[in-house]
Amino acid sequence: MADHLEASVTLPSDPASVSAARSYVVGTLEEWGLPANTDVADTVRLIVSELATNAVQHTFGQSPTFTVDIALDRDEHLRIGVTDSHPRFPKRLPAAVQQDNGRGMVIIRWLTAECGGRLRVRPTREGGKTVSIELPWTLPAEPVGAGGPQEP
Repeated sequence: MADHLEASVTLPSDPASVSAARSYVVGTLEEWGLPANTDVADTVRLIVSELATNAVQHTFGQSPTFTVDIALDRDEHLRIGVTDSHPRFPKRLPAAVQQDNGRGMVIIRWLTAECGGRLRVRPTREGGKTVSIELPWTLPAEPVGAGGPQEP
C-alpha cells in the first residue's frame, strides 16, 4: 500500500448527511483493505456517526456544510476528522447530567481510547474547528480459507 492515502468529502449540514458520511468512510476504508463487517469498521462507523451528528446538530445553522477527511499514513495511523465552520468547541458534560443527547463526545473519546487512539479538537484558520481521531491501523487477520493456500 502507499505511504499516504487520503480522501475527503464535503456534505450539507443536514441529518441525512450523517448516513452519507458513515457510508463514505466505511467504503473508503474498505477500498484501503478494511472489510466493512469487522469490529474495527463498526467502531469507526459509530465514531463517524457521532462526529457527523455533532457537526449537524451543534452548529446551530452557522455551518452550512461539514467536511470529513480520512488519512492513512504508512499503514500505521488512521486519522478521521470532521470540520465545520462553527467556532464553538464541543463541551464535555458531567456524567451526572441527565439528558437525552449530548453524550457524543463521551462516546467518541471512550471508543477512541479503547482502540488505543486519541481525540483532538483544533481551530481552523477560517474560524471553525476540526474534531479528529487517530487510531492505530490494524487489519483483521484473514479468515482461514479466504484466499490463502488450501489444505488438502
